[in-house]
Amino acid sequence: MGMHVGSTSSSGEPEVMMDINTTPLIDVMLVLLVMLIITIPIQLHAVNLEMPVGAPPVNNIKPEKVQIDIDERSVVYWQGLPVDAGALEQKMTEMAKLPTQPEVHIRPNKDSEYAVFANVLSSSKRLGLNKIAVIGAEQFLK
Repeated sequence: MGMHVGSTSSSGEPEVMMDINTTPLIDVMLVLLVMLIITIPIQLHAVNLEMPVGAPPVNNIKPEKVQIDIDERSVVYWQGLPVDAGALEQKMTEMAKLPTQPEVHIRPNKDSEYAVFANVLSSSKRLGLNKIAVIGAEQFLK
């Protein structure tokens, strides 16, 4: 904020001020900002959901479970029978086409090769099996 006190011209007339007075502009902007803050509704950090009332329907259909084991020699077993990579993918493809997909339980041995386990896991996801569980993880804690 400044004020022009004297004139530097020799004619005695006051010099024309070429600067814009920004004080009213700032006052108007502050008033608009306060009005904006007041009119904005208070934001709630909650999501309003309408939850269903009552007990959920009973599902009597138990999903089928398929056990895939990998032993210490990295041999893959399908329900207890050894299978190669081609037969494993064929069985997984057939299961992915079923209307209700079974649960796939993969149980690797801790001495098996990780590449074999990763291949089984990635094949099941790639072929469209959604219900996958890795069981027996407690053996890896030691």
